[in-house]
Amino acid sequence: MRAGPDSSRICGSILPERRRGRTPAPVFAALGDENRLRLLTRLSAGPLSISRLTEGSGITRQGVTKHLRVLSGAGLVRGTRRGKESVWQLERRRLNEARRSLDLISRQWDQALGKLKLFVEEPE
Repeated sequence: MRAGPDSSRICGSILPERRRGRTPAPVFAALGDENRLRLLTRLSAGPLSISRLTEGSGITRQGVTKHLRVLSGAGLVRGTRRGKESVWQLERRRLNEARRSLDLISRQWDQALGKLKLFVEEPE
């Protein structure tokens, strides 16, 4: 399929606008790893230390630290020091922003598909 003159208008209407220079792309990239999803699930119950996150995860402490660094870079978690230990907690605001982006994309696709259906079913 060749891109026509309206293709940029169509793509621009489907994809969410960038707000204040932040896009959900880093969040979606961070969520693309099963281990990071598991860590986020565990953090959804409340703050945990790296030691507690490592227990039963099947990931080394070094691996957990690496994944937390990626999640932190995406704004999904925040770590604080408590004595010798780092305690991590979920940053729900960033996750909610990504969810709103998905909702927007979904609504726009539904609208576009509804218009296409009307066009296709239109009697000649």
